[in-house]
Amino acid sequence: MGKWAGVGIVVLILVILASWFAGTYNSLVALDQSVQAQWAQVQTVYQRRADLIPNLVATVKGVAGFEKSTYLGVAQARSKVGQISTSQLQNLPNNPAAFAQFQHAQDALSGALSRLLAVVENYPDLKASENFLELQAQLEGTENRIAVERRRYNETARAFNTTRQSFPSAFVAGMFGARFALKPYFEAQPNAQAAPTVQF
Repeated sequence: MGKWAGVGIVVLILVILASWFAGTYNSLVALDQSVQAQWAQVQTVYQRRADLIPNLVATVKGVAGFEKSTYLGVAQARSKVGQISTSQLQNLPNNPAAFAQFQHAQDALSGALSRLLAVVENYPDLKASENFLELQAQLEGTENRIAVERRRYNETARAFNTTRQSFPSAFVAGMFGARFALKPYFEAQPNAQAAPTVQF
């Protein structure tokens, strides 16, 4: 009787440990999937912006005298964003260096678009164009969506990272190497905290 009681206790302890391990692993998987799903949303809004840019550039090109270097800068920045492969994009939340490179390319595109829209102010015909105004409104709406989805991504990444670094999840995650790597965050552009120079 005593022998079977000892075996029963060992089996019970093993079942409890296995249940705890499986629960922790499944929790990490669920949080990782949330990050991946939110990352897909970020990619979707970035793709929407990329799809709007050729029409915007074509509309701007049609205006006589418009600075060629401005819309060429937008086209080049968009091209750099497009050089990131689909497989790289899907794995970006698990690769902080590639994530930073992606964010830098997207920030460069945002900067080029901002310069383009600033130069448009010098062209009343373009500002009055219904096609341009519609594209500009769509682009502004997309930029707002990008900000929202980036914020949501950061929230899901924070939830994952908090769990990943907490005990006992850190122990379980450590057993799987890069499978449960910490997720990088979107950060503000360099010098974003500096006030813009205003000239009158």
